[in-house]
Amino acid sequence: MGVFAASAAAIGALMLPLWVASALKRDVSIVDAFWGPGFVLVGWVAWGVSGRPLTLEALLLPAAVSLWGLRLGAYLAWRNWGEPEDARYVAIRKHWPAFWLTSLGVVFGLQGALMWVVSLPVQLAASEAPPALGWLDALGLAGALLGVAWETTADLQLARFKADPASAGQVLDTGVWRYSRHPNYFGDFLTWWGLYALALGRGAPAWTAVGPVVMSVLLLKVSGVPLLEQGMQERRPRYADYVARTSSFFPWFPKDLEPPADAAPPRA
Repeated sequence: MGVFAASAAAIGALMLPLWVASALKRDVSIVDAFWGPGFVLVGWVAWGVSGRPLTLEALLLPAAVSLWGLRLGAYLAWRNWGEPEDARYVAIRKHWPAFWLTSLGVVFGLQGALMWVVSLPVQLAASEAPPALGWLDALGLAGALLGVAWETTADLQLARFKADPASAGQVLDTGVWRYSRHPNYFGDFLTWWGLYALALGRGAPAWTAVGPVVMSVLLLKVSGVPLLEQGMQERRPRYADYVARTSSFFPWFPKDLEPPADAAPPRA
């Protein structure tokens, strides 16, 4: 079986039981915690199909994917444990009378397809003979590790903020959240472009950039930033001020830290 077919089969073997469980629980939110681990599964299946040896050159990419995917899955499982179905899915459920059935395609099938496309660099790198480690590997690994660290920091700071009763109705604008309204999504973005560079170093063709491009579009234009910010200003009165002074996605200094363009230079 080729790497494309093996990866698709692995994703299907993951998504189908999840769909059955979600139909029984009437909660499709369970799919969220398996988004990251699904990529881990693809990474190791692709490595296994390729017949690569147990060497650093062969294991570096699936290991890096595992670091990102298992951390994300564990965090989402912890965050969602005991919580009701996500409001996004509740809204979709209202428009589909037989949602238990249609969710197989519109939720689980769609996420599985996206997982297959985004993971193309990982799949194709694993199908090539591992070359010697080089500068692309160093650049990619550094980017992926920085992305995971940035996302982890953002998640920890947000969890601590939500656990504080005094934070009710407030806006988190400290730590990494001071420099980006969505630092966790930026961490995902950075991680996947780092993994792409690492995959190039492992032999993946350049056209597999379609993977991180699709991930970037999802984060910036579809299920990431736009969806999260819908209605945020109604729920949190200070959010409009936060938007006015804080970068949406890419980290940058908030406007209240930038000196005015016409400010006089300090006296000697």
